[in-house]
Amino acid sequence: MISPELPPSIKAALDDALQGTARTELAPRAASISAAYRQGGHSGVIRSRADALAYALVRMPATYAAVAASLNALCELCADIAPSTLLDCGAGPGTASFAAAQAFASLGTFTLIDANPALRSLALELAQHDPRLAQLGYLAGDARATLAKAEPAELVIASYMISEISDSAQRALADLLWQKTADTLLVIEPGTPAGFARIRDVRARLIGQGAHVLAPCPHERACPMVEPDWCHFTQRLPRSRAHMQLKAAEVPYEDEKFSYLVLSRQAPAERAARVLTQPQLTKIAASVKLCSDDGVGIVTFPRRDKAAYARAKKLAWGDALRGSDSQ
Repeated sequence: MISPELPPSIKAALDDALQGTARTELAPRAASISAAYRQGGHSGVIRSRADALAYALVRMPATYAAVAASLNALCELCADIAPSTLLDCGAGPGTASFAAAQAFASLGTFTLIDANPALRSLALELAQHDPRLAQLGYLAGDARATLAKAEPAELVIASYMISEISDSAQRALADLLWQKTADTLLVIEPGTPAGFARIRDVRARLIGQGAHVLAPCPHERACPMVEPDWCHFTQRLPRSRAHMQLKAAEVPYEDEKFSYLVLSRQAPAERAARVLTQPQLTKIAASVKLCSDDGVGIVTFPRRDKAAYARAKKLAWGDALRGSDSQ
């Protein structure tokens, strides 16, 4: 399991990059970038080094936390997974690649793709602080056109980038991501109804092309989630002092909501139900909302069954629940 916090080397690299840059200069840039994204914008609003730094301080920690949580879910179910090559599509400042490097000591080749020159430049600068990433390859250009030219990789990640392209382009990109996946594909989107809708579309499309779902779903049938509900998870992470200053935040932590999907060329050795919300505990029972082989529903663990109740009390939103754990 890897920590949801940025690695010390990347934190130190960001501190070095900030030398000589006033926080008062970055705060309005961070606010402008956040507003643009909320209105459906994309990374094209990041045009300078100062913009890239503001983005990295405000969004990079939360994005890293979501990627780390998704990789932890993958490793929990596939303890022996050991990819040697990574393809990071829409890599931005390198966030997903930094998380993958922490999760897999086996990774030796890192290939990143992004069209934004300011984010690409920052990623290369930050990578110099990590010996394993210092020689990463960063391909510049449009995601689909550049991805088409890239070599396949054992682990492919598309983190918070599908939303930046049109619906028709999303379908074509999903196909191409799967074509470039030699083993495992991880897709992450914001934990909103719209973000989940994109994840569900990718899921259905690629299952139709032979993909197997590793997480979070316990099956490959049609998604049983019914509107207005949607499948998403949350990862809490501490805020740095700079982050709090830029966002004018009052609490020292942030809860990043995200939706994710892990697909594989290989069928999983086992399936696990997924906890979809924080379990509710009462004096009578523990109620757990699960997505299982039977669909989405509430499973109750009565307090009189001390062993089952004790297991349920340890569960958290996003946990995998194997069949033996629910007995």
